[in-house]
Amino acid sequence: MTTEHKAALASGRAQGLAVRRYLEALERNRPRRGRRPSADSLQKQLTEIEDRLRDADPLKRLHLVQQRKVVEIRLANGEGGEDISELEEGFVEAAAEYGARKGIDYSTWREIGVPAEVLRRAGVQRGSSS
Repeated sequence: MTTEHKAALASGRAQGLAVRRYLEALERNRPRRGRRPSADSLQKQLTEIEDRLRDADPLKRLHLVQQRKVVEIRLANGEGGEDISELEEGFVEAAAEYGARKGIDYSTWREIGVPAEVLRRAGVQRGSSS
């Protein structure tokens, strides 16, 4: 295998990883239906879970402990959610070449939730394959 071939493979892996990480972050931070609970509401849920844990049987305790972890994570994330700006920059650097190599066009990127502004910065144009 030539040095150029190895470099191309490494570049492709890095681009794929940048695209994957950004898309996963978009999915984690996608707006959900319904009203977001306030910090007070989440804190109240934690208190209720703690109260219920005292008298719970082992199986119920298992589910309550998991529920508590979920609520604690939601509280820790706050209203702003995850900062994906670094992942977005990696995506911007990789998307055009990755999309061209894989035959992914603008509308496909948009359909899965990539903002138009991010695609513009990445150099992915409407009406053509990346």
